[in-house]
Amino acid sequence: MKAYPRNRMEVTWAIVRIIVAVYLGLCLWMLVGQSGYVYYPGPPGGVTPAYFGIDFENLKLRTEDGETIAAWFVPAPEDAHRGKTILFSHGNGGNMDIRLDSVRSFREMGFDVLLYDYRGYGESTGKPTEAGTYKDITACWDYLVKEKGVASTNIVLFGRSLGGAVSAWLAERVEPCALVTESTFTSAPDMAAKMFPYLPARTLCRFRYDTLGRIGNVKCPVIIAHSPQDKIVPPAHGQRLFDAATEPKYFVEFPGGHNAGGVDFDKAYQRLFLRVVSGETPASG
Repeated sequence: MKAYPRNRMEVTWAIVRIIVAVYLGLCLWMLVGQSGYVYYPGPPGGVTPAYFGIDFENLKLRTEDGETIAAWFVPAPEDAHRGKTILFSHGNGGNMDIRLDSVRSFREMGFDVLLYDYRGYGESTGKPTEAGTYKDITACWDYLVKEKGVASTNIVLFGRSLGGAVSAWLAERVEPCALVTESTFTSAPDMAAKMFPYLPARTLCRFRYDTLGRIGNVKCPVIIAHSPQDKIVPPAHGQRLFDAATEPKYFVEFPGGHNAGGVDFDKAYQRLFLRVVSGETPASG
């Protein structure tokens, strides 16, 4: 009779130890493997703008820490050129070759486009890191300003998802024509907490990508675009970014999920985009 409670207690403690070990193992797994949740590069190769019969310059840009960044400079048609260049920072999944629909849309709207792959993506060298992505976009900015001779106030920083966080980092440091974030999150710890609500994700997250902390320091016009149907980055992230941004600022809702819609297809969004980057001052909101 006395052995039964002792055995039951031993079983209970054994279960507790297993639960604790599993929980700590999950924490360690998140701590060590979280880069795999932030960066999803695709393989080298794929189509180029030439697939659509579009002329482009195939670039290899050098970063300050010695990496080589693959990029395409796609000029607008001469009869539609607006004198503005889109510096396009894409999301965390796949390479620039799957963003050609966006390139075509911007080109049809009359903009030159510089699209690039982060280090470790496509034909870019190195391994993706947060600090590295900031060096990558800086190399692209320097190419446009110093080699192409584009005035900083003629460069539109456009970032989709992760690219919005990278673009906001640069917009805090330079004087672009405008900053546009599409489907962008407030911060990496906020996203980690959403993905792993049962873990101390904010504490364990090694990435910052603090879009929310930077957006209020951006002095140029800002467009925050987000879909109410976004299941990956909650729409509340876009609203918080808009609330934190300073005037002039504009909020756009577009139909579709995280990887659908956007400026490529939404005509009202395109009209606002054109007015803002052209220097007009439509009513904020």
